Amino acid sequence: MQLYTADNTELMEISALKADEANLVVSGTIMGAMPIEAILTPQELRKLFKLLSFRLVLHVFMMLFKR
Repeated sequence: MQLYTADNTELMEISALKADEANLVVSGTIMGAMPIEAILTPQELRKLFKLLSFRLVLHVFMMLFKR
């Protein structure tokens, strides 16, 4: 999976997600060169749900059916 900047250049390529004790570890490469492992804690994951609205959830769901 790839994440892009606003000008459509590759920011990060995510190569793996894994559970590590109570956290989620995201492994990948930033800007095509620097390997990184980012840790998502339960506290930060709960903060994500505060950012979600019904409209945004609907938009994300509809993205699954677009090419």
